[in-house]
Amino acid sequence: MGEKIILVWFRNDLRIHDNEILLEAIKKADKVLPVYCFDPYYFTKNQFNNPKTGILRAQFLIESVRVLRKNLKEKGADLIVKIGDPTVLLPQLADEYQVCEVYHHREVAHEETQISEKAEAALWKLKLNLKHFIGHTLYHKEDLPFPIKDIPDSFVTFKKKIERESTVRPCLPTPDHIKTPVIKNAGEIPDLNDLGFDLTVNKPDGYLSVFKGGEDSALLQLESYLTESKQTISKTVRNGSKVSISSKLSPWIALGCISLRHVYWEVMNSNPEQLSPAQQQLILDLLWRDYFRFMFKKHGQQFIATTDIADLKAENINEDLAFENWKIGATGLGYIDAIMSELNTTGFITNSNRQIVANYLINTLKVDWKKGATYFEEKLIDYSPASNWGNWAFIAGVNNAGASKYQIASAPTKSAENKSSVVSG
Repeated sequence: MGEKIILVWFRNDLRIHDNEILLEAIKKADKVLPVYCFDPYYFTKNQFNNPKTGILRAQFLIESVRVLRKNLKEKGADLIVKIGDPTVLLPQLADEYQVCEVYHHREVAHEETQISEKAEAALWKLKLNLKHFIGHTLYHKEDLPFPIKDIPDSFVTFKKKIERESTVRPCLPTPDHIKTPVIKNAGEIPDLNDLGFDLTVNKPDGYLSVFKGGEDSALLQLESYLTESKQTISKTVRNGSKVSISSKLSPWIALGCISLRHVYWEVMNSNPEQLSPAQQQLILDLLWRDYFRFMFKKHGQQFIATTDIADLKAENINEDLAFENWKIGATGLGYIDAIMSELNTTGFITNSNRQIVANYLINTLKVDWKKGATYFEEKLIDYSPASNWGNWAFIAGVNNAGASKYQIASAPTKSAENKSSVVSG
């Protein structure tokens, strides 16, 4: 009888800590075959003829995959890296390495679930099972106080019931050693040129000072944030004023370089007696992420089903020009242009600034909100489909499968000033 080999398909879970599919594959198989596919689909253009993935996010992804390979090698393994359609590559690799099963973390947004379905169908032709795991949420689906179909559409109701009746699971251990079959050709990690980017165009690099892709940088950023956020308690007590900081963890969260559970427990254990306002806000942001993912799971594309925007277009016959000026930061409003310039240069802006420029595009310029959502998809290095599209639909006030209006609630705090903002992409 041959060895049992399980292929672990990495997608948006580029870490070895608190990674259920990796740990489960190690337990169930003799050897594990880690694989990452750079899918060309994500480097094409969207419906508005903009790149689906901008150069900054592509660079962050490359760095994150590179660190994942390094960390796997430190555990005795390797990472097969390919450029191509995973629905074609996975069956080929499964056949080549005599794989008995494929593991991956389930996604919820339309494009990602379609890819999963096609991969599942292709593998099934080889009589191989694609096993789905849930590893992108703070609260596990099985621990929710309601089935997916009965999840409250109101965030306030969702939040209260979750916090009252559910608990966050502990993090899973990091494997000490990972056995892989003999890998003949692990493949080279691509550079930007390999992914179709024109490097003769100036590449903004301001984000590099803060946002270096990969699990190692994610853990360092969390450590730095915890130190800074704890200091806000003493500062608030000393001078009575609110100190606001951003964790800036969302780029690593989006690619799964760090798990939500890991962030949650590190924050909760760092100061169990009293969380700072910044820490309370971060926990709330994690819950918003869960909410948007579960809403997509419950409603599918209907969660962001749009109303007729003909009236909006009629109010702005120069929609295309208005959108272009908004994109490049040439609206003539200093604060709007400054935020968009920061987005274009760094690939990151704060929650509140995202809401400001989105509100301006939708309600002042009367531009189709989907254009803004797709532009954020291109530019944000922390782009996550559920959060990004959920945020934009929320701000646009579209009719979302019986949830046309969402309420925002603050995390429990003694400070009346602590207001919630929708979580970063």
